Amino acid sequence: MRLALFADVHANLEALTACLAHAEAAGVDGHAFLGDLVGYGADPVAVLELVQAHAERGALVVLGNHDAAVIEPREAATMNPIAEEVVAWTRERLGPAARAFLAGLPLVIRRDPLVLVHASADAPREWTYVTDPLHAQRSLAAAGAPYVFCGHVHEPVLYYTGAADRPVAFRPIPGVAIPAPPRRRWLAVVGSAGQPRDGNTAACYAIVDVARASITFHRVPYDWPAAAAKVRAAGLPERLAQRLAHGE
Repeated sequence: MRLALFADVHANLEALTACLAHAEAAGVDGHAFLGDLVGYGADPVAVLELVQAHAERGALVVLGNHDAAVIEPREAATMNPIAEEVVAWTRERLGPAARAFLAGLPLVIRRDPLVLVHASADAPREWTYVTDPLHAQRSLAAAGAPYVFCGHVHEPVLYYTGAADRPVAFRPIPGVAIPAPPRRRWLAVVGSAGQPRDGNTAACYAIVDVARASITFHRVPYDWPAAAAKVRAAGLPERLAQRLAHGE
């Protein structure tokens, strides 16, 4: 099985469609969406319709913190003002079917040998950022599986356990398959499809090949000027358009 994994789409339709097309060309067998389908971007309805269509065909989808905040307003209380503003804007635009879809998403999905989660498998509802080996170790321990895939951080990175069973961080090269034998444990932060923050405007996603035990990270150029223009036209904060323009 070759599974394409997308995280932090953030209502960016241009980025999502570019990543889906790239994954289709790569010949993947399935799709997984690792949360934060909405928030920040200007196309929450279209993005949710697209993801929901994939879910009806068997795609795996987990809940992200922005998704949770849309359906549970108290979740937005801990967000920064810009994120909270966009969550409220998004909430007003989603119909009952879209809200029900988000409300039904799980926090964690287990499909041996994979665990899928938006943030950390250790207390996933706390939305902990996995930004260092210590947090990676906690997530891997809680998952109890060879492979954990997550988002939330918006920058791609791979952690793997070394000889002392302590995770080591590795910055992947886009398009280069990384051997990932299950005798080690692996945690992949797949990066953000809809709002990358590592200085590169190209969208991020990853493919795991379970049969060949490999993980490949990808960067996909997309029409970010169009996505940014939509943000401005929607009256959303200018900072969000600038993030797309600079990948930060």
